[in-house]
Amino acid sequence: MHAIWVGIDPRPSGTRVLAMSGAEEMLLKAHLSPSPSSRRALPTLLEALALWQGRPVRAALVVDSSRTSSDTTLFRESFLDFGSALYTLDFVDALRKPHRRDRLTGMGRFQDLRQLLLFEVAR
Repeated sequence: MHAIWVGIDPRPSGTRVLAMSGAEEMLLKAHLSPSPSSRRALPTLLEALALWQGRPVRAALVVDSSRTSSDTTLFRESFLDFGSALYTLDFVDALRKPHRRDRLTGMGRFQDLRQLLLFEVAR
């Protein structure tokens, strides 16, 4: 059973979320508020994806030392959360310069988050 890969990129302007099934199939793209209203929001989102798809989730939370966004509420509240029976959560550095298009249009650029999933979560 293959895991679902999820990338979470918190920024001052908003949090981007990308979920993939393998290297090619995108399941979910989302722009969320910069900080969740509940400290259980991220674990609940990851658990919901695992339950919906019936597979475990491997998630990566972007912590970019070159930006100040890693000091968001999402990062601070997730610092001690490394997963549950349904998901794992890793902290990773952001990647740069991906160049691939996907078929889910109209949501902006997610290539960097996709690249992060391919190189960090899938390892």
